[in-house]
Order: sequence, then C-alpha cells, then structure tokens
Amino acid sequence: MQIKKLHHHAVRCRNSEDTRKFYEDFLGMPLVHAIKIDETKTGRKTQTLHTFFRLGDGSHLAFFEAPDRPFEFKKQHDFDLHTALEVDQDTFNEIRVRAKNLGMEVRGISDHEIIHSIYLRDPNGYVVELCVKTSEHDSILEKGATHAKTLLAEWSKRENHTG
Repeated sequence: MQIKKLHHHAVRCRNSEDTRKFYEDFLGMPLVHAIKIDETKTGRKTQTLHTFFRLGDGSHLAFFEAPDRPFEFKKQHDFDLHTALEVDQDTFNEIRVRAKNLGMEVRGISDHEIIHSIYLRDPNGYVVELCVKTSEHDSILEKGATHAKTLLAEWSKRENHTG
C-alpha cells in the first residue's frame, strides 16, 4: 500500500470570505470548489460552508465555516500547528514584500538548512509558512532517513518523554 499524495487538508475558519481573500487574492491559490452543508451524513442539521483552494500540485487546503459549532480560534504557535507551502524564490520575495507593505506580521527569513522560510498569519490565526528549497534539500533528505530514525529512537528514550 502507498499513500499517493495529499488531496486536501481541512481546518475551521472564522469567515469564508476573509479566508478567500488571504488564500486566493493574497497567496494566489484559486478557490476551486465549495459545498454548502445543510445536514451531516448522520442527520444533524447544520449551516456549514466547505471551501477548497488549489495548490500548484493539484492538492488543496480546505476550510469549514461552521457558525453553529463552537470552536475556539486562537493564535497558533509554530510548534502547535502550521501549514508550510513551497514556493519559488521570486514568489517568496514578492509575497514577503507585499505582506510587509500591507503591515502584516512577517517573521523570518529562517534558515532551516533544507529550506528558507517566512511565517505569516492567515485571518483565522493559523501560521502559514512559505518556504523555498535550498540546493542541498534533496541530497540532505535522501541521506537523512537513517539519521532521522536514530535521532527519533534517542529522543524516545529520554527520561522526560511524555509519549
């Protein structure tokens, strides 16, 4: 068995139009599908909108606006939750400048050895990382599987491990 690729990753949003403005108008990811859900498959009545924004590889980021369902929106810390989107260098530079000119919070440029990243917040408080692969990206990851498993095994043995 092999997982082929990501089709979509879905999270809640506060407001579908504000979310569209960020993902479609600002980042350039087209809104390609929307589903109005009046009743769930289990028969629960709802008023929910499910929207899909396409990435260049055909996968999607999707959002649920469900005002009838409680949900606490909070600013996420990068370690808690973030979505990393790969872009080319020109797009990276362009979005970074546009975000700064609009007065948006822009953190970085962070050098992660295999990628260079900046971090933005969408209208829902989610962290969106835009990253550009370094020239060493593929070779480092190709050689890294053994090291990653060793590091994970060492990490899992530590005394204060909570898992």
